[in-house]
Amino acid sequence: MGQPIKVLIVDDEPFSRVELIHLLETFPSIQIIGEAETGESAIMKALHLQPDVVFLDVEMPKMNGMTAAKALLELKKVPFIVFATAYPQFAAEAFRYDAVDYLLKPYDEEQLQETIQRIVRKQINSNQKDFGKPSGKLAVEADGAIFYLEPKEILYMVRDDKLTKLITKNGEFETKTPLKDLESRLLAYGFFRIHKSFLINLDYVTKLTPWFNGAYQLEVEGRKEMLSVSRNYVKALRARLEI
Repeated sequence: MGQPIKVLIVDDEPFSRVELIHLLETFPSIQIIGEAETGESAIMKALHLQPDVVFLDVEMPKMNGMTAAKALLELKKVPFIVFATAYPQFAAEAFRYDAVDYLLKPYDEEQLQETIQRIVRKQINSNQKDFGKPSGKLAVEADGAIFYLEPKEILYMVRDDKLTKLITKNGEFETKTPLKDLESRLLAYGFFRIHKSFLINLDYVTKLTPWFNGAYQLEVEGRKEMLSVSRNYVKALRARLEI
């Protein structure tokens, strides 16, 4: 999936919007395209901006989040809905609107990470239903030539100083493209960020070993080196790997 996931944030509390924007901006696959402070405004902006996802507060004046969600589901382009609220008692009702998740304030960064991964999977599935399986190759320059790599041949990538190294079945390549840009382009091919410096192909993960302070080490098929998995990514990684 090459295109970022467009997000509209709806909350009548400015500080809550600022906090959520700050957290979401750490995800390279997410693009904040707008804010709204009322349910009515959320619907109008959704019509105009065509977001992929709406983060929606529940308790708002006039039109509350549940009523706004019902209206959003009637749009021609129906966005994914994530309820974000300080009130746990509305969770059961929220999922009547096919919500992707129900986040409680103050936001838990690990839970938000899981929510984003869930959104990414849903977006990928939606795109594949519309367009079939992803196709295309990754272009990298080496020895004065351009090589076109099949994503399925790439084991993992690591950011080293100002270059990104691509470790493949048939050798190593380098590109100046930042890891976050490659992550956005390769999400549909089963790649997953495990650390600020590592992006891996999930198909080649063979072993996950506890390390220290909640972090893990990971092994990939055909390689002897151990890759670091930051503790913030461990839970979401296991959710992706395990049946």
